Amino acid sequence: MTVSLSLSLSLQYTGPIPAERGGELAMGGGRSETSALSGTGGGRAMTTTQNSQRPNACCFCWCCCCSCSCLTIRNEDERRRRRRKRISQDTKMETIPNCEACTKPSAEEIRLWSQSFDKLMRNPAGRNVFREFLRTEYSEENMLFWLACEDLKQEINKNSIEEKARSIYEDYISILSPKEVSLDARVREVINRKMQDPTPHAFEDAQLQIYTLMHRDSYPRFLSSNIYKSLIHGGSRTSSES
Repeated sequence: MTVSLSLSLSLQYTGPIPAERGGELAMGGGRSETSALSGTGGGRAMTTTQNSQRPNACCFCWCCCCSCSCLTIRNEDERRRRRRKRISQDTKMETIPNCEACTKPSAEEIRLWSQSFDKLMRNPAGRNVFREFLRTEYSEENMLFWLACEDLKQEINKNSIEEKARSIYEDYISILSPKEVSLDARVREVINRKMQDPTPHAFEDAQLQIYTLMHRDSYPRFLSSNIYKSLIHGGSRTSSES
């Protein structure tokens, strides 16, 4: 009878023996089930835990791989949220100042803007429209910075180059500026070195990075925006009437 009862209890209870668990804790063993499994199961559980804590490598590889800008885009989204909050607390958006002089775009030109970002950016009217869209997303400074870099490239007077380079740095690179653009640490380091003796191409790396950011982050949304759609529909009506 005793043997039968003992066998029955051992079949029903499958957990650890209380005395052994208590002894393990008392001796300072106290390992979690995950740790215990990783010690006896070939390290599979520990590997899983470590992998879950390891950051996504592609989020930190702009410096190593120019095809990946997810960290820059994420920083841009955060900066845009902060700027939207600041502007909404201060003032309402006013009319866009200092637009580039340009002629009214034709329906064909407007249509070509959807074919490539380069075609949009090569057209003064396209840049104005895109800038208007960026303004609605609180990221107009990206276009302003790009235009300022283009203007600096045309400068040949050394004093003017230094003055414009300093102005660009204070307006768009300095972390104290409300119009600071999103750049990674590598590009900022390059700029800081070049600012010791600025040239017309002092911001070339930064300009390329902001161009890429606008292309990948803002341009797709621009094509589906009401601003661009209204131009497409208006141009279509004009063409059909003529």
